[in-house]
Formats: sequence, structure tokens, C-alpha cells
Amino acid sequence: MKIQNKSSRVLCSLERAFRLLNEDFFDGQLEMPIITIQSTPRAYGHYSVHPIWTVNGEEKRHEINIGAGTLDRDIEYTIGTLLHEMVHYFDDCVLNVQDCSRGGVWHNRKFKETAERVGLICTKNEKCGWTTAPSDQLIEWILDHDIEEIRINRTEPTGIRVVGGNTAASGGLTLTGSNPNSHSRKYICPHCGNSVRATKQVNVICGDCMEKMIAV
Repeated sequence: MKIQNKSSRVLCSLERAFRLLNEDFFDGQLEMPIITIQSTPRAYGHYSVHPIWTVNGEEKRHEINIGAGTLDRDIEYTIGTLLHEMVHYFDDCVLNVQDCSRGGVWHNRKFKETAERVGLICTKNEKCGWTTAPSDQLIEWILDHDIEEIRINRTEPTGIRVVGGNTAASGGLTLTGSNPNSHSRKYICPHCGNSVRATKQVNVICGDCMEKMIAV
């Protein structure tokens, strides 16, 4: 699997992933937001309920952010976070429903309904409602669309450990997280370091080195 290690290429890759996810899971109904990579304390990403970006002096756009401190997680989790934020965007701007309560922290049943419809696994969390994890369907989608691994990450001073958001600090943003449960398997070539991902146990040979890849 290819890797991304430059911030400009990572943003292009995330924008490409948004367009593909929008077409395949939301029937192309979402307008392109501004995608950013910034620190999101206590969360993996956020969606701005209000259109906080101005383009060409007039056009207003929402923001979807992927947390800089957790950017280099396995790609299914990063794409899972992007899809999670797109669920908020869809519920807000297409369905016109409120899918978070308690100051934007609690992910309610309306969020769960949309998230499961687009292939995310939902798990109840006592602090923030329904958290999400990538399903096998999403992992297969990532493999089919050749979405590249990201290998660039910001070192956060205190780390990001708790999923969910903080009411006082949210500023109109929906802060979100992902559950680390997945059936994904990763294989690495012991010679050159190339990697691939699969949803089941497989025997894989690296096409560059003709070496058997090892599960990690």
C-alpha cells in the first residue's frame, strides 16, 4: 500500500476520499467543505455546524477537520473519522436533523441511524453516546479505491486519549472519535517495508521483492 508523508499530498488525498465517499455513500449530496488538519484535543476530528469559511469573499463553507495528533493511525480509522464527520454534515445540511445533544457532545440515535446506513459500526459510550468504528465494508471500500496510508503526524504536548468533545471548548464544533474495533489485518514486506491491508487472513507476496509478507 502506498503512503503519504507530505502535508499537501495528505490534504489532496483527504479531499479525494471525501469526493469518493460522498458519491458512493451520500449520492453526491454534500458540497465540498474546507478540509483541515489541526489539533483537536480529546477528539479525532470535528465538523463545524456553522459555515465558518468564506471563499472568494462570498461563498460560505463548513469545515471538516482531521486531528493532527492522530493523523497517522491505520488508514481505515482516519477514513472512518472522515466518514463520521460526513455523517454529521449530512444529518445537518441534508436531513436537517440534530444528531448531537448535551452541548454537541452526545451522539444520539439519529446519528447512529445514518452512521450505520453508510457502513460504520456503532458502539454505545457512556460519555459521548454512539462512537463509530470502520466496518469490513468500509475497509473493502478503502482497498478498492487505493486510499493511501498516511505517515505524517503532529506530536501533541499531552496526547489525545478521550473520545468525544468538551462543551466549553467546542465553539460550535461537533467533536468526534472512533472505536478501535476492526477486523482489518495488515501485512508488511520484511525486505522493503511495503504494506497491504485485508479483511481476512491471506498469503501475500510483495510484487517488488517477491518476499512473503508478514502479518503485523
